[in-house]
Amino acid sequence: MDDSGNPGGDDALNSYHLPRPLPLWLNAQYAKHIVKGNFMTLSARPKTVEQGEWIAHQGKLDTCVLGTFVDAKLLTRLKWSNITAICGISNHSFTWLNSKREPVELPAFEYITLMQRWISGKIDDVNIFPTDTNGVSFAHNPSITTTPLSQLTSPGDKEWIGKRSSFPENFVEVCQTIFRQMFRVYAHLYWAHFIDPFYHLNLEKQLNSCFSHFVLTACALDMLKPQELEPMQPLIDLWATNGTFPPGSKAYEYANQRAGERLVQLANIP
Repeated sequence: MDDSGNPGGDDALNSYHLPRPLPLWLNAQYAKHIVKGNFMTLSARPKTVEQGEWIAHQGKLDTCVLGTFVDAKLLTRLKWSNITAICGISNHSFTWLNSKREPVELPAFEYITLMQRWISGKIDDVNIFPTDTNGVSFAHNPSITTTPLSQLTSPGDKEWIGKRSSFPENFVEVCQTIFRQMFRVYAHLYWAHFIDPFYHLNLEKQLNSCFSHFVLTACALDMLKPQELEPMQPLIDLWATNGTFPPGSKAYEYANQRAGERLVQLANIP
C-alpha cells in the first residue's frame, strides 16, 4: 500500500499472479516500438467516415497485419505448442467450438489456421462486408443533428452501426468476434513465442508496434471489453505508463497505472 492507502505497484503486479521471472516482453526495455509518436492518429476515425465503414476498414487492416506474423514458417514453430498453454494471468486457455458447438482444446497451429479461415470467410462474405460502392455512406454532421439520418427519414425503424452503409444488423457482433480471435492469437504469440522467434529475429519492436495499434483501435471502437484484455493487461499497463497509450484513449483508461509504473522501475529506466 502507498501512503494514501491505495494498492502499490508491487501489490498490483502480484494480483496478476505472473510467473517469476517476469516474461521478457514485460521488461520495458523490450516493450519498445519501431516508430515514435501518437498511435491515436492511426486509429481515430475520420469525421466524415461512417462508423461501420471504419470498423470494417480496421478489421481488414488488422487481419492483414496479424497475417504477416503468422506465416508458414511461424506456424511450423507453433505446431508443437498448445493454444491452451497460455500461462500467467488466471491461467487463461482458449478453446475452439467444433461442429457440435462443443469447446475443444487444439494445438496452436490448428487453432490459428481455423481462426484465419473463419475470419477470411466472414470478410469475404458480401452479406456481412458488402463491397457494392453504391452502398457507401458518409457520417452525418453532428453540428447539424445528432439524430441518425435513417431516423429522420424513417422514424421508428431500428438503428444499428453500419446500417447506412448496408452492413447487417449483426455486423458489430461479428466484428467483435473477429477482434477477440485476433487478440487471442496475439496473446499466444507473446506468452509462448516472444523470445523464439520474435526476439531472436529482432522482430519484437515490429510485434509491439502492431499489437499496440491493434489494442488502441479495438478499445476505441468497443471491439474488446476490458475483461477480455486480461491476458495482456500488464503490457497494457506498461504502455499506458510510458506514453504509448495517450491519456484520453480507452486503452489508457483500462490500464492500471501503478502496475505500469512498477514495471518501468523494474527495468531501471529513468
